[in-house]
Order: sequence, then structure tokens, then C-alpha cells
Amino acid sequence: MINRIRDIRKAKGLTLAELAEACDPPTTAQTIGRLETGMRNLSIKWMDRIGAALGVDPESLVRSEDSPQPQIVAQLSGAGAEALDSPREAVLPTDLASQSGESPLMVMNVQESTGEFRPGDLVWLRQLNPEDAGEAINRDCLVPRPGGRFTFGRLIDRRGTLVGLLPPGAGQKQQVVDNPLWIAVAVMLVRPL
Repeated sequence: MINRIRDIRKAKGLTLAELAEACDPPTTAQTIGRLETGMRNLSIKWMDRIGAALGVDPESLVRSEDSPQPQIVAQLSGAGAEALDSPREAVLPTDLASQSGESPLMVMNVQESTGEFRPGDLVWLRQLNPEDAGEAINRDCLVPRPGGRFTFGRLIDRRGTLVGLLPPGAGQKQQVVDNPLWIAVAVMLVRPL
């Protein structure tokens, strides 16, 4: 089995010390480092503690050596593409989906070019409670409407129970939804080339 703690920790932007502090009960950065490198045995107890601290399913912390994973081999900056010192495992969106209190991720498939979105794009969204809509202002959101329909667009207004979205297509008018059950904010775009 291959230990994926370091890859998931880095993908979430945490240091060893921050992950150690997030564990319940807290531990030391040195212990987390030893678990990451295999110098200390990664027991089921440790997998549960670290998985909870990272907000991922504990099983995603390890993978079989027989199943190759995508690798991050380069990074693109203003100066162009540069090789990494050493390739690292790419953490898939489903591995980053929290299992500890946050709602699961959902995906919207784009069929036609609309605004910045192209056919084949997958828009990954995280469901929020309507009262948390303030954190989604000026972000793309999916909102359910009555009759099993949806509205997608930039969340531009929230007044009482009314939610205003500006669709991504040119010339489209603001859509207003009254008292939606939830709001799903876009957190990632996956685009095939």
C-alpha cells in the first residue's frame, strides 16, 4: 500500500504542524512526518484520526501499488512550464471531498458553450445551506427551482429569501429564485482538452 497523507495534506494547503494540531487529540508535526514517510506504522486508528483532520475518507489515505495514479510533473507560471523537483501524486477531486460534516460534491455537465463554459466541462459544486449564501456572492452557483428545474449563474444578490443569479450566457437576464432548498457553489472546473 502507498501512503497518500503528504499528497492530500499538500493539496489542502496544510503544513505538518497544522495537520498535527487538527488531529483529535492533537499530535506533533514530527509524528505526522514519520507517518507520511512510513517511518511509523500507519494503523487504522491513525488513518481515522488523520482522515478526520484532513476532512477525507480514511481509506483515501492509502492506495494499492497496483493502481497507478495521475502524477503532477510540471507547474505553469508566467515564465512558462517548469519541471517539479520530483513528480507527486495528483489528488482527485473525490479524494478531497470532505466526509466530516461538509456536504458531498456534486457535478454539473456542460453540453453547449455558454459564457466561459465549453461542451464537456464538468463543474464540481459543493452544496451550501441557503443561510450561508453570503460566502457564495460573486461565485458561480447552481440553485434548484420548483418542478425539478435548476438555475445556474453568478450569485449577485441575496435579499431575504430571494436569490439573484446572472446566467453565464451573453444577454441573459437575472434569474431570481425564492427560498431555494440549497445553493451549490462551484469549487472546481474539469475541462477535457
